[in-house]
Amino acid sequence: MNVSKDARATGAPGTGVPAGATTVTGRALALGRAELTLLGRNRMALYTVLLMPVLMVYAMSTAAKGLDMSGTGMSLKEATMTGAFGYVLLFVVYYNLMSVFTARREELVLKRLRTGEAGDAEILAGTALPSLAIAVAQCVLLVAAGAAWLHMRLPARPELLVAGVLLGLAVLTPLAAASTVLAKTPESAQLAAMPLTMVSMLGSGMFFPLEGLPDGVARFCELLPLTPVVQLMRDGWLGGATLAGTLGHLGAALVWTALAVFAVRRWFRWEPRR
Repeated sequence: MNVSKDARATGAPGTGVPAGATTVTGRALALGRAELTLLGRNRMALYTVLLMPVLMVYAMSTAAKGLDMSGTGMSLKEATMTGAFGYVLLFVVYYNLMSVFTARREELVLKRLRTGEAGDAEILAGTALPSLAIAVAQCVLLVAAGAAWLHMRLPARPELLVAGVLLGLAVLTPLAAASTVLAKTPESAQLAAMPLTMVSMLGSGMFFPLEGLPDGVARFCELLPLTPVVQLMRDGWLGGATLAGTLGHLGAALVWTALAVFAVRRWFRWEPRR
């Protein structure tokens, strides 16, 4: 759709995008500020991004107390704290953004934004920006809490921990956008997000490390989208990673990122199907 310069200058109503000439960064930040305002007004979304990861970590650590961790090479505390990064990414990024993208699509916000200056990637990135920032902040707090209160050592390979977090954001953001094809309302998006959420929680090493699973089950779980991300973050904090293992995790995470981006380009809907 062709839009006149005057129409572009006014910006999209109600999105927080300022009038006049803008930059890519400025447009993304403006969309992020608008989305952050909406997040602050949505109590259920705030509960999901702020409290759900904490509750899930507590629930899983309680449930895992009776498990035999001797074959995993790590303690229950180490497994729980490093797995907590996965819970943050799942609930703050994937679970929450799937509802956000669905809601903005059904409200025709995404359709209106596409008539302005912002490109498709800018719109999705700007919409996701608050959730991504909250997820990164919570991961930083996890490291601080582990070191200060649980007396865990500082990350042995911080570069792997950072790479794991960033790749987790890169995988789950487009995956959340692509998954909205399964939902017609924000409420149904929460249900549609549950299969991947539950499978990742149980099979990606967050609840119980893959080292303690039977070989056949572990090989299947290695194919899940969040498994290489969790392994990178765990190796980054606890150390002990081999070069071959690290390259394998990085490659698998990049493959999942490419597949998720392809799925968005192929199936993501910018407006409701009537």
